[in-house]
Amino acid sequence: MRDWSQYTPAQMRRAIRQGEYQGPTAGLCMCFAQCNLIALPKALAYDFLLFAQRNSRACPVLEVSDAGSRRLEWLAQDLDLARDFPRYRLYEQGELAGEYTDAEALWRPDLVSFLIGCSFSFEGALLEAGLPVRHIEQGRNVPMYRTNIPCRPAGAFYGNMVVSMRPMTPAQAIRAANVTAAMPRVHGAPIHLGDPSALGIRDIDRPDYGDPVELRSGEIPVFWPCGVTPQNVVTQAKPPFAVTHAPGHMLITDIPNSGLKD
Repeated sequence: MRDWSQYTPAQMRRAIRQGEYQGPTAGLCMCFAQCNLIALPKALAYDFLLFAQRNSRACPVLEVSDAGSRRLEWLAQDLDLARDFPRYRLYEQGELAGEYTDAEALWRPDLVSFLIGCSFSFEGALLEAGLPVRHIEQGRNVPMYRTNIPCRPAGAFYGNMVVSMRPMTPAQAIRAANVTAAMPRVHGAPIHLGDPSALGIRDIDRPDYGDPVELRSGEIPVFWPCGVTPQNVVTQAKPPFAVTHAPGHMLITDIPNSGLKD
Protein backbone atom coordinates (compact mmCIF):
# COMPACT_ATOMS: atom_id res chain seq x y z
CA MET A 1 0.00 0.00 0.00
CA ARG A 2 1.55 3.27 -1.11
CA ASP A 3 1.87 6.06 1.49
CA TRP A 4 0.54 9.04 -0.48
CA SER A 5 0.94 11.32 2.54
CA GLN A 6 4.69 11.49 1.93
CA TYR A 7 4.37 12.75 -1.66
CA THR A 8 5.20 16.32 -2.65
CA PRO A 9 2.63 18.30 -4.68
CA ALA A 10 4.61 17.77 -7.91
CA GLN A 11 4.88 14.03 -7.19
CA MET A 12 1.13 13.79 -6.52
CA ARG A 13 0.27 15.65 -9.74
CA ARG A 14 2.49 13.28 -11.73
CA ALA A 15 0.91 10.25 -10.02
CA ILE A 16 -2.55 11.60 -10.86
CA ARG A 17 -1.49 12.40 -14.45
CA GLN A 18 -0.26 8.84 -14.89
CA GLY A 19 -3.48 7.35 -13.50
CA GLU A 20 -1.85 6.00 -10.34
CA TYR A 21 -4.14 7.98 -7.99
CA GLN A 22 -7.82 8.71 -8.72
CA GLY A 23 -9.37 9.33 -5.29
CA PRO A 24 -10.32 12.37 -3.20
CA THR A 25 -7.42 14.63 -2.21
CA ALA A 26 -8.38 15.53 1.39
CA GLY A 27 -5.43 14.88 3.69
CA LEU A 28 -2.83 14.91 0.89
CA CYS A 29 0.06 17.43 0.85
CA MET A 30 -1.46 19.06 3.91
CA CYS A 31 0.82 22.12 3.85
CA PHE A 32 -0.15 23.08 0.29
CA ALA A 33 -3.19 24.73 -1.26
CA GLN A 34 -5.73 22.79 -3.28
CA CYS A 35 -8.09 24.16 -5.94
CA ASN A 36 -11.48 23.61 -7.51
CA LEU A 37 -11.91 23.97 -11.29
CA ILE A 38 -14.46 25.32 -13.70
CA ALA A 39 -13.44 25.73 -17.36
CA LEU A 40 -15.88 27.64 -19.60
CA PRO A 41 -15.94 28.92 -23.17
CA LYS A 42 -14.27 32.32 -23.48
CA ALA A 43 -17.61 33.89 -24.45
CA LEU A 44 -18.85 33.20 -20.89
CA ALA A 45 -15.59 33.91 -19.04
CA TYR A 46 -16.30 37.56 -18.18
CA ASP A 47 -19.75 36.71 -16.83
CA PHE A 48 -18.28 34.03 -14.60
CA LEU A 49 -15.43 36.25 -13.41
CA LEU A 50 -18.02 38.86 -12.40
CA PHE A 51 -20.11 36.14 -10.73
CA ALA A 52 -17.07 34.97 -8.75
CA GLN A 53 -16.21 38.52 -7.71
CA ARG A 54 -19.76 39.03 -6.43
CA ASN A 55 -19.71 35.70 -4.58
CA SER A 56 -16.14 35.54 -3.33
CA ARG A 57 -16.95 33.58 -0.15
CA ALA A 58 -17.99 30.58 -2.25
CA CYS A 59 -15.86 31.30 -5.34
CA PRO A 60 -12.52 32.83 -4.29
CA VAL A 61 -10.57 32.85 -7.56
CA LEU A 62 -6.86 32.10 -7.11
CA GLU A 63 -5.86 32.10 -10.78
CA VAL A 64 -7.35 32.29 -14.29
CA SER A 65 -5.76 30.62 -17.31
CA ASP A 66 -5.25 32.03 -20.78
CA ALA A 67 -7.88 30.84 -23.25
CA GLY A 68 -7.14 27.28 -24.36
CA SER A 69 -4.14 26.93 -22.07
CA ARG A 70 -3.64 23.93 -19.81
CA ARG A 71 -0.89 25.74 -17.88
CA LEU A 72 -0.82 28.27 -15.07
CA GLU A 73 1.59 31.04 -14.11
CA TRP A 74 1.42 31.07 -10.30
CA LEU A 75 -0.11 28.01 -8.64
CA ALA A 76 2.30 25.47 -10.16
CA GLN A 77 4.69 25.09 -13.09
CA ASP A 78 4.78 21.31 -13.68
CA LEU A 79 1.05 21.18 -14.32
CA ASP A 80 -1.56 20.07 -16.87
CA LEU A 81 -5.08 21.30 -16.15
CA ALA A 82 -6.59 18.56 -18.30
CA ARG A 83 -4.82 15.70 -16.52
CA ASP A 84 -3.80 16.72 -12.97
CA PHE A 85 -7.18 16.49 -11.23
CA PRO A 86 -8.02 12.90 -10.17
CA ARG A 87 -11.51 13.19 -11.69
CA TYR A 88 -13.34 15.61 -13.98
CA ARG A 89 -16.96 16.26 -14.85
CA LEU A 90 -18.43 17.39 -18.17
CA TYR A 91 -21.65 19.41 -18.17
CA GLU A 92 -23.63 20.07 -21.34
CA GLN A 93 -26.63 22.42 -21.17
CA GLY A 94 -26.46 22.10 -17.40
CA GLU A 95 -26.69 18.31 -17.39
CA LEU A 96 -23.92 16.04 -16.12
CA ALA A 97 -22.75 14.33 -19.32
CA GLY A 98 -19.89 12.24 -17.92
CA GLU A 99 -17.11 11.80 -15.39
CA TYR A 100 -13.51 11.22 -16.49
CA THR A 101 -10.04 10.64 -15.03
CA ASP A 102 -8.52 12.59 -17.95
CA ALA A 103 -10.06 15.66 -19.64
CA GLU A 104 -7.58 15.94 -22.52
CA ALA A 105 -10.16 14.87 -25.10
CA LEU A 106 -12.65 17.42 -23.73
CA TRP A 107 -10.30 20.42 -23.90
CA ARG A 108 -11.19 23.16 -26.38
CA PRO A 109 -9.10 26.08 -27.65
CA ASP A 110 -11.63 28.57 -26.25
CA LEU A 111 -11.72 27.23 -22.68
CA VAL A 112 -10.82 29.61 -19.86
CA SER A 113 -10.05 27.86 -16.56
CA PHE A 114 -10.89 29.34 -13.18
CA LEU A 115 -8.99 27.90 -10.20
CA ILE A 116 -11.02 28.44 -7.05
CA GLY A 117 -9.80 28.15 -3.46
CA CYS A 118 -10.71 24.97 -1.56
CA SER A 119 -11.47 24.39 2.12
CA PHE A 120 -9.09 21.40 2.10
CA SER A 121 -6.42 24.12 2.28
CA PHE A 122 -7.37 25.16 5.82
CA GLU A 123 -7.72 21.64 7.21
CA GLY A 124 -4.03 21.45 8.10
CA ALA A 125 -4.48 24.59 10.22
CA LEU A 126 -7.53 23.03 11.92
CA LEU A 127 -5.57 19.88 12.74
CA GLU A 128 -2.61 21.91 14.02
CA ALA A 129 -5.04 23.71 16.35
CA GLY A 130 -6.21 20.33 17.70
CA LEU A 131 -9.58 20.53 15.96
CA PRO A 132 -11.27 17.50 14.37
CA VAL A 133 -11.61 16.97 10.62
CA ARG A 134 -13.99 14.04 10.58
CA HIS A 135 -13.82 13.05 6.92
CA ILE A 136 -10.03 12.71 7.17
CA GLU A 137 -10.42 10.67 10.37
CA GLN A 138 -12.86 8.35 8.61
CA GLY A 139 -11.04 8.22 5.27
CA ARG A 140 -13.98 9.74 3.38
CA ASN A 141 -14.74 12.60 1.03
CA VAL A 142 -16.02 15.76 2.72
CA PRO A 143 -19.85 16.03 2.81
CA MET A 144 -21.22 18.89 0.69
CA TYR A 145 -24.78 20.19 0.44
CA ARG A 146 -26.87 22.41 -1.81
CA THR A 147 -28.45 25.25 0.18
CA ASN A 148 -31.24 27.79 -0.07
CA ILE A 149 -28.69 30.65 0.00
CA PRO A 150 -28.92 32.52 -3.32
CA CYS A 151 -25.72 33.76 -4.93
CA ARG A 152 -25.66 37.23 -6.44
CA PRO A 153 -26.29 36.75 -10.17
CA ALA A 154 -23.98 38.04 -12.90
CA GLY A 155 -24.64 37.82 -16.62
CA ALA A 156 -25.53 34.24 -17.56
CA PHE A 157 -24.82 32.86 -14.07
CA TYR A 158 -27.10 32.47 -11.08
CA GLY A 159 -27.95 29.80 -8.52
CA ASN A 160 -27.54 28.78 -4.89
CA MET A 161 -24.48 28.23 -2.73
CA VAL A 162 -23.03 24.83 -1.85
CA VAL A 163 -21.49 24.30 1.59
CA SER A 164 -19.07 21.77 3.07
CA MET A 165 -19.61 20.43 6.61
CA ARG A 166 -17.35 19.38 9.48
CA PRO A 167 -18.83 18.24 12.83
CA MET A 168 -17.48 19.91 15.98
CA THR A 169 -18.55 20.84 19.49
CA PRO A 170 -19.75 24.44 19.86
CA ALA A 171 -16.48 25.41 21.57
CA GLN A 172 -14.46 23.81 18.78
CA ALA A 173 -16.61 25.58 16.18
CA ILE A 174 -15.75 28.97 17.67
CA ARG A 175 -12.04 28.14 17.57
CA ALA A 176 -12.39 26.85 14.00
CA ALA A 177 -14.07 30.10 12.98
CA ASN A 178 -11.10 32.06 14.29
CA VAL A 179 -8.60 29.78 12.51
CA THR A 180 -10.33 29.83 9.14
CA ALA A 181 -11.28 33.51 9.19
CA ALA A 182 -7.57 34.20 8.62
CA MET A 183 -7.78 32.38 5.26
CA PRO A 184 -10.44 34.21 3.17
CA ARG A 185 -8.86 33.07 -0.11
CA VAL A 186 -9.98 29.53 0.74
CA HIS A 187 -13.52 30.43 1.97
CA GLY A 188 -12.65 31.94 5.36
CA ALA A 189 -14.91 31.53 8.40
CA PRO A 190 -18.00 29.28 8.54
CA ILE A 191 -21.21 30.62 7.08
CA HIS A 192 -23.50 28.75 9.50
CA LEU A 193 -23.32 26.74 12.72
CA GLY A 194 -25.95 24.27 13.84
CA ASP A 195 -29.42 23.66 12.39
CA PRO A 196 -29.09 22.34 8.80
CA SER A 197 -32.73 23.13 8.02
CA ALA A 198 -31.92 26.85 8.20
CA LEU A 199 -29.88 26.28 5.02
CA GLY A 200 -32.60 24.18 3.39
CA ILE A 201 -30.74 20.91 4.11
CA ARG A 202 -33.31 18.21 4.83
CA ASP A 203 -31.09 15.27 5.78
CA ILE A 204 -27.56 15.79 7.11
CA ASP A 205 -26.84 12.08 6.48
CA ARG A 206 -27.50 12.42 2.75
CA PRO A 207 -25.06 14.98 1.29
CA ASP A 208 -25.56 16.09 -2.31
CA TYR A 209 -21.84 15.59 -2.98
CA GLY A 210 -19.17 13.61 -1.10
CA ASP A 211 -19.79 11.18 1.76
CA PRO A 212 -21.71 11.29 5.05
CA VAL A 213 -19.62 11.46 8.21
CA GLU A 214 -20.35 10.67 11.85
CA LEU A 215 -21.97 13.42 13.92
CA ARG A 216 -21.20 12.54 17.57
CA SER A 217 -22.97 13.41 20.80
CA GLY A 218 -22.43 17.03 21.75
CA GLU A 219 -21.41 18.06 18.23
CA ILE A 220 -23.07 20.41 15.78
CA PRO A 221 -22.59 20.63 12.01
CA VAL A 222 -20.33 23.51 10.97
CA PHE A 223 -20.79 24.75 7.40
CA TRP A 224 -18.34 26.59 5.16
CA PRO A 225 -18.93 28.05 1.67
CA CYS A 226 -17.75 25.52 -0.90
CA GLY A 227 -16.03 25.70 -4.29
CA VAL A 228 -18.50 23.17 -5.70
CA THR A 229 -20.94 26.11 -5.87
CA PRO A 230 -20.10 26.68 -9.59
CA GLN A 231 -21.28 23.15 -10.39
CA ASN A 232 -24.63 23.81 -8.73
CA VAL A 233 -24.81 27.10 -10.62
CA VAL A 234 -24.08 25.31 -13.90
CA THR A 235 -27.03 22.96 -13.32
CA GLN A 236 -29.30 25.98 -12.80
CA ALA A 237 -27.96 28.46 -15.36
CA LYS A 238 -27.32 25.73 -17.97
CA PRO A 239 -24.36 27.04 -20.00
CA PRO A 240 -23.83 24.93 -23.14
CA PHE A 241 -20.47 23.50 -22.04
CA ALA A 242 -18.40 23.34 -18.84
CA VAL A 243 -15.60 21.16 -17.49
CA THR A 244 -15.19 20.93 -13.72
CA HIS A 245 -13.40 18.76 -11.17
CA ALA A 246 -15.38 15.98 -9.49
CA PRO A 247 -16.27 17.17 -5.97
CA GLY A 248 -13.46 16.40 -3.51
CA HIS A 249 -10.96 15.58 -6.30
CA MET A 250 -8.79 18.70 -6.34
CA LEU A 251 -5.71 20.14 -7.96
CA ILE A 252 -2.78 20.09 -5.52
CA THR A 253 -0.67 23.21 -6.03
CA ASP A 254 2.85 24.28 -5.10
CA ILE A 255 1.59 27.24 -3.02
CA PRO A 256 1.98 26.80 0.76
CA ASN A 257 -1.24 27.32 2.69
CA SER A 258 0.64 29.94 4.72
CA GLY A 259 0.76 32.02 1.53
CA LEU A 260 -3.05 32.21 1.48
CA LYS A 261 -3.51 33.79 4.89
CA ASP A 262 -4.94 37.27 5.08
